Amino acid sequence: MNKYEFAVVFAPSLEEEAKNAALEKVQGYITRFGGTVEKVDEWGKRKLAYEISKFNEGLYYFITFTADASAPAEIESRVRIMDSVIRYLITKVEE
Repeated sequence: MNKYEFAVVFAPSLEEEAKNAALEKVQGYITRFGGTVEKVDEWGKRKLAYEISKFNEGLYYFITFTADASAPAEIESRVRIMDSVIRYLITKVEE
């Protein structure tokens, strides 16, 4: 099992309920592919370095999880098509 950090930026226009649903969906993908969510760190609304899809701000979340080496590719393929996600990045944490 490898340790990963998943940075995801949601659209700032999301309502509280939609934001929570999108976050639960992302966590569901992690557990579906054999991962275990260790920590969810909410950074809140932050200014983006440059405009993305006509947004200047985004809702930042950092999720730390452990999973097999094949899980990140599967998770990315599902998150890529979510409308509420502006950007995402999964990185392996070296211990």
